[in-house]
Amino acid sequence: MNQQLGKRFVKLIFELKQSLSRGHRELITAASVAACVLLLRSIGLLQSLELAALDQFFHLRPNEPPEERITIVVIDEAYLDEVGSWPIPDAKIALLLQKLNVYKPRAIGLDIYRNLPVQPGNKELRNAYKSMPNLVGIELLANDKNKSIGVLPPPGLSRHQVGFNNVLYDPDGKVRRSLLYWHINNQVHESFALKLALLYLESEDITPSKAKSNPEYLQLGKAAFTRFEGNDGAYMGANARGYQILTNFPKPQCQSSSGEFCSFRQVSMRDVLADKVQEKLIKDRIILIGSTAPSLQDFVFIPYSSSLMGTAKPVPGIQLQAYFISELISAALDGRPLLKVWTDLVEYLWIFVWSYLGAVTTWRMQNTTRSLLSILVSCFVFTLSAYVAFLHGWWIPLIPSLFCFGSSAIWMISHIAHMQEEWKRSKEFLHHVINTIPDPIFVKNEQHQWIVLNEAYCRFIGYPKKLLIEKSDYDFFSKHEADVFRQQDDLVFRTQQPQEHEEEFTNADGQTHQIATKRSLHKDSAGNFFLVGVIRDITQRKLMEDQLKRTAAELFRSNNELKLKEDHLRYLAYHDPLTGLSNRKFFAEQLYESLHWAQHNNLLLGLLFIDLDGFKQVNDTLGHETGDRLLMTIAGRLSNSLRSSDTVSRLGGDEFTVILRAIPNVQIAAKVAEKILSSITKPIVLDGYTIRVSASIGISVYPYNSQDSETLMKQADAAMYRAKRLGKNRYEFA
Repeated sequence: MNQQLGKRFVKLIFELKQSLSRGHRELITAASVAACVLLLRSIGLLQSLELAALDQFFHLRPNEPPEERITIVVIDEAYLDEVGSWPIPDAKIALLLQKLNVYKPRAIGLDIYRNLPVQPGNKELRNAYKSMPNLVGIELLANDKNKSIGVLPPPGLSRHQVGFNNVLYDPDGKVRRSLLYWHINNQVHESFALKLALLYLESEDITPSKAKSNPEYLQLGKAAFTRFEGNDGAYMGANARGYQILTNFPKPQCQSSSGEFCSFRQVSMRDVLADKVQEKLIKDRIILIGSTAPSLQDFVFIPYSSSLMGTAKPVPGIQLQAYFISELISAALDGRPLLKVWTDLVEYLWIFVWSYLGAVTTWRMQNTTRSLLSILVSCFVFTLSAYVAFLHGWWIPLIPSLFCFGSSAIWMISHIAHMQEEWKRSKEFLHHVINTIPDPIFVKNEQHQWIVLNEAYCRFIGYPKKLLIEKSDYDFFSKHEADVFRQQDDLVFRTQQPQEHEEEFTNADGQTHQIATKRSLHKDSAGNFFLVGVIRDITQRKLMEDQLKRTAAELFRSNNELKLKEDHLRYLAYHDPLTGLSNRKFFAEQLYESLHWAQHNNLLLGLLFIDLDGFKQVNDTLGHETGDRLLMTIAGRLSNSLRSSDTVSRLGGDEFTVILRAIPNVQIAAKVAEKILSSITKPIVLDGYTIRVSASIGISVYPYNSQDSETLMKQADAAMYRAKRLGKNRYEFA
């Protein structure tokens, strides 16, 4: 059993190697590389690279118009130094909320934890909460890693005025996803960003609904928010708890003309309390209140935090919430693209296609320098395509595709280099071997070009070797001859079996040769195929064969003529020249053979002697020529009255005989005689004369009358004369 499995495995490896070395090498290479890269991707080894590539796309994207719907009120380090304590007293927060509410913002988000009272001013703060239905506070929900950690919402705020601000971190510590909903103990919690966005959109008559494309997805205005799955994009086995989305971080431009990226409009808490903030920066906007002070360590890393050069720069947590809110509002109102991914199957096909392109491109070029250049150009084009797709909201796999393309190309380059090295060695070896052989020999590659020729071949066709190398038959022979050579070469390449074929070609001097070419296919260790042809000049042999054929044809023609003459002489010897009936000699032989056959088979045989009545009178009155024509007519009537097995003969003059073979009884002979008499007596018109003749018939039957031919003939003859005496035109038995 193990031996059988081993044989099957060896056979499979051999077939795989054969496929790789022939037409399927690009497909096999692409599939192998794609499988390896997908395996690496499935275990997460490419995740960090793909996420880093996504971050660079965020950096490269053009700046967007300034965000006019969000203003951040920052609690900076200078204000903390002024207050001299943290947390800030409730009285300060209450005053801040009251001053902001005067300018009628659409929503206010308090992104600082106020789960415990900080005197003085807690009562004032609670009153502010009650008077501001557009205010949203935060809470920290217990996460899966440590369920005991959580921060309660500010006391005094109703349930619908609280949103969680839990943040999802990727393995590299960055935030690229946002949570919209989270179910805990069968209770739905909304995120801080979502609550503020919904308050803003309420004024635009936009409320949450189920998406038409998928009822499980959230629809807000123009946007349907696709729910994140654990293997979306570059992620492998990511925690997909709650309702998450991939964040397509906005890149708002500064109000200044410099075009520098500077995130969202910010004002300090000190300026708000001092009434130094313009009304337009607060009215009808979402106001976010949060800390940017380094001492509070409320910072996170996002795609904009790091670049190819320099150190990573985190952003404050309040700014992260601004990104989330801005994306939700822009998608709902303006249709700004959300970040989407392909299905797993489409991604696998995409990765395989680029793997195949890498293998095919390199194999078709067969040149290391051009292949490397094509790899660089293709990688640039693909990266640019992925970037353009990203600008339209699609995150397509970049790193696996580049890995597949590059790996397939490098694999093929190394394979081509190995093949070229083996090709060179094989050519040198073949050149050394075939020059020791006197017969003309050529070696062609798969492009039907001569790559190795011996001196005998060059002398044979009349061209120097340097002129022939890397050329084809079409460069030196007529199209008809070259077509025949190409057809035979293709047959060997296709079947991989030796073939021998007779052909003709015209050399450089215009002489046409008949040749027999044996072609065979050979392969070196790198899988290069060579077609080797050995030629024999058979011109002289063909000339001799043609001469022999002509001689044989002449002999055949002479033999035919002799046979025809012999047949003619035989015909003359056995047939009557006038009527064409058998003559007396043939009749005697047939009678003897028929009697012998009748004796052997115990059958009856009838013999009829026929003599015409009145023939002499026709001859005397109308002439011998008319008499001959009459005899010819009578002969025809006799032949038509008999079976094909019967024999009618003319003995001479107007006498005829009939041999009836294998008759069952004597009555059959009588019926035949009656039929003959009826046929002969019919009028005959010759030269305008109507002639009537009759016949007298004598019949003898074997074995009743005799058992030898001579006696039968005498008795039939006697019976015929008796019929004449009895009145003619009748028959008589012996």
